[in-house]
Amino acid sequence: MPAGVFTGNGYGKLIGTTQLTELGSLETPILLTSTLSAFRVADALVGWMLERPGCSGVQSLNPVVGECNDGHLSDIRARPVREEHVRAALDSACGGPVAEGCVGAGTGTGALGFKAGIGTSSRTTDLGGRPYTVGALVQANFGGTLRVLGRAITPGSLGLSGAPGPAAETGSCMIVVATDAPLDARRLTRVARRAVFALARVGAAYSHGSGDYALAFTTRPDSGAPVPDADLSPLFAAVLDAVEEAVLNSLLAATTTTGHAGHTLPALPADRLLEALAGHPPS
Repeated sequence: MPAGVFTGNGYGKLIGTTQLTELGSLETPILLTSTLSAFRVADALVGWMLERPGCSGVQSLNPVVGECNDGHLSDIRARPVREEHVRAALDSACGGPVAEGCVGAGTGTGALGFKAGIGTSSRTTDLGGRPYTVGALVQANFGGTLRVLGRAITPGSLGLSGAPGPAAETGSCMIVVATDAPLDARRLTRVARRAVFALARVGAAYSHGSGDYALAFTTRPDSGAPVPDADLSPLFAAVLDAVEEAVLNSLLAATTTTGHAGHTLPALPADRLLEALAGHPPS
């Protein structure tokens, strides 16, 4: 499956990056997890793949596993994700609505001073007179100050108690972008680049300790010649919008969470956010 990857800041452990960059193709599902669990997850993914039909003679495999450091809320050193969890996730994967907020790899993540998690969004656009869809999924765990419609939003500005984690400007974000537009690896890398750029819209700090990665792939690699580069601008705009909204959804779908060592991250309350955007103080 053709794919492209872009690294905004490489303080991370995105397993499988070098071969993905070199060959421009995915060989496995993309899995997301906690930093110190990434290697165990990759091993479990390899084991699961080797059992698939047609893989009896496989001697090389490139597992793709992304991660975020959720150590503020999670007992990260315990490496709680086990092989059985990986297999359960793979075996239960299905179509339909995607769970958002404090689920899966987003259970312990926080972003922009708030509890975050998994967020998704999609857009449709026309390329060369034909309609296509682009979808984005984020594992949000990055630092900075949340900006919505150009306005800075902090827990304090919404009247929320508690403080952000000790490294409020650090953290990471994993972004996965899928489209049904026929694109090759080079063009998908261009799409992935825009996905990382989109984080600036919501106030990302892109700090020293941030791992900002995007992977983009097409679900229809054999549906015709790749969309010409000159026709890609509407898709780029759709990716920017989808990733921005996916981050906001990761925040709005999350719930206030108290985790390891009693650390707490507040949820972003939709009602207070709307009041702030309307120019009214929170009640």
